Amino acid sequence: MTALILPHHGIMPKIDDSAFIAPNAAIIGDVEIGAGASIWFSCTLRGDVNVIRVGARTNIQDGTILHVQSYGHGCFVGEDVTVGHAALLHACTLEDRSFVGMQACVMDGAVVETHAMVAAGSLVTPGKRVPAGQLWAGRPARYVRDLSAEDIAEISASAARYVQNADSHKQAYG
Repeated sequence: MTALILPHHGIMPKIDDSAFIAPNAAIIGDVEIGAGASIWFSCTLRGDVNVIRVGARTNIQDGTILHVQSYGHGCFVGEDVTVGHAALLHACTLEDRSFVGMQACVMDGAVVETHAMVAAGSLVTPGKRVPAGQLWAGRPARYVRDLSAEDIAEISASAARYVQNADSHKQAYG
């Protein structure tokens, strides 16, 4: 089984050779994936009407969907970002070293700044900005507390662990 990697309107996804793409992931259209990034099982990244960019060493975990707006925003995920299982990122921006928990939804035009965290199950509504150093949670998401130094360190540690795990999967599947 190989990943579904398809062009759209003649634009083929660009995936760094060192990235791990799970065998059943779907990557379509104007999508770029950086060095050491990992796209896990059952993820869909559909850059059919705008661009998707995923930075180096970022992990997009199982069942996550990334999509875009045709008339506005692409989807931009920076470097060393962790996106938990079954998240939905729609036409938003996650800055470097940010964290989005499992089943969270980040909507059109929203920004999660560097060293910010969105809790599992949260809904970041369109146009919201989650400031650096803060944890937001809820539906809709709202400020909960400032992150500790340990919380911020864990964001980078999580990304590093996923790079190692992705390497072992990449070796196993060719």
